[in-house]
Amino acid sequence: MPSEVLELDLNTSLGAFDLEASLDLPLDGITAVFGPSGGGKTTLLRTIAGFEKASGRIALAGERWLDSPGRVDMPPHRRSVGCVFQDARLFGHLHVDGNLRYAARRACPGGATVDEVTAALDLGSLLSRPVSELSGGERQRVALARTLLTNARLLLLDEPLSALDTERKADILSYLENLSVPMLYVSHAVDEVALLAERTLVLADGRVRGFGATREILERLDIQSITGRFEAGTLVRARVVAHDPQYHLTTLDVGGQHIVMPMSTRLAAGDFARVRVRARDVALATARPQALSIRNVLSGTLIDLVTEEDSPFAEALVEVGDQHVRARITRASADDLALRVGQGVYALVKSATFEQ
Repeated sequence: MPSEVLELDLNTSLGAFDLEASLDLPLDGITAVFGPSGGGKTTLLRTIAGFEKASGRIALAGERWLDSPGRVDMPPHRRSVGCVFQDARLFGHLHVDGNLRYAARRACPGGATVDEVTAALDLGSLLSRPVSELSGGERQRVALARTLLTNARLLLLDEPLSALDTERKADILSYLENLSVPMLYVSHAVDEVALLAERTLVLADGRVRGFGATREILERLDIQSITGRFEAGTLVRARVVAHDPQYHLTTLDVGGQHIVMPMSTRLAAGDFARVRVRARDVALATARPQALSIRNVLSGTLIDLVTEEDSPFAEALVEVGDQHVRARITRASADDLALRVGQGVYALVKSATFEQ
C-alpha cells in the first residue's frame, strides 16, 4: 500500500438516508466510485469535501479533516480538494476566461496553467463567452478546467463528462488519465470506469459493497446486480503488435496469443492497452473451430463455472496466460459441452472494445 492514503471511517445522515464508509483509499491514480442512483456516491464526495456534516474520521496523508473524538472538523475551504459536481457552479458574472483566471490566481504554485487546460479541454473558442450562453456540456468542461487549475491535492469528480459527446469524452478521459493528481471519479458508465480507474469502490444503499482493483471488481459475480449484468465482463491488458491499414484492424498480443480489433489511431505498436471484453460477447468451444467468421480465438483453461439454477445461464471464467476472460453461456450449452473446471477450452471473442 502506498505510504499516503485517504482514511475514511465516517457516518452521515440525510433525512432517512444513512451513509457508512470505512476504508483506506490509496493516494495514487484514479479510484472510481460506482453504483446505482441513490447509492451514496455524491454524498460520499460532498462529505469528504466538507459540504455535508458527518461523524467519524477523514484524513488525507495523516492530515485530519474530520475527527469527531478530537473535535476536528476542517471547513471546506481548508481541505485541499477540487470538486466538479453535476451542477457546474460557475461564476455567472464572469466570462469563461474570468472563471478560469479566478481559479488560477487562488491556486497553489506548480499546477496547470490556463493555457494548458484551455488547450486540453478545447475551450479556446469559449473564453470570451458569458457563462449564461454555455450549453450543459460546455459548462461541465469549464467547471472541470477550473477545478484542474486549483492544483488541489485530491480531485472529487461527480460525473463530470455526462453531458459530453462520445468523441470529446474520449479526449478528456485520455487527458485525465495522464494527470498525476489522485481522483475519486463518480460514474454510471462501465466504460469510463474500465478506462480510467486503477481501483473501484462500489456503493449501494449507503454501504460499501466492494472495493479493489477494477479488473477484479468487474469480474465479481456477487455484485453484478450493481455493476450491471448486461455489461459484465473482464479487463484484459494487451500489447499492440501492428496496425493493418488495408482492413483497418489492430493486432494485439494477449498472453502470447493474438486478437484483432477495429484499428485505433490512438495507439502505436508496442503500446499497452486495456481491452474490455463483455461476457455476452464470448462463446466457448472444446476444440479449436475452423472456417469461422470470429477471428479472435484464445486458448485457455476453464478455472470457474457458476450455474444459475433459476435462470438459463452459466458464467464461465477462462484463464488465458495471466489474464481472464468471462463467458456468459446457457446452462444447456455447458451441459452439452460437458464443461468442467480445469478443462482446456477456446474462448471465441465476438466483440471487444479498447478502453485505453
